[in-house]
Amino acid sequence: MEISASDRELIAVMRQYFAAKAELDSLKKQLEAARQAAGAAIEVFYDPRQNAEHAADLQRSHRLKAEMLSLMQRAEACGSAASAADRRDRSEAETEPEEWQSFETRADTLFGA
Repeated sequence: MEISASDRELIAVMRQYFAAKAELDSLKKQLEAARQAAGAAIEVFYDPRQNAEHAADLQRSHRLKAEMLSLMQRAEACGSAASAADRRDRSEAETEPEEWQSFETRADTLFGA
């Protein structure tokens, strides 16, 4: 089975998505463990303006979320393009070659009946 260019692109995008997701999940666990160890309130700890110690990690988590959203939008675009190509291929395949069409169909086409 041959993999199309759009399928390869979708696979690459989804690999990036899941790598970003794994990194975000790990970062979230680290941050939550640090919050609990510090006994800090959620709204204070997760505000980078109030938590200078973890501000870089908090900003990184926001960037990862934005990256995941962008990657998912790219994946959806790849899927939409692939679906359109599949529909186009199916409609072309459903059209019978002229030699397979019945005499009546060809005559109707030629003579406008």
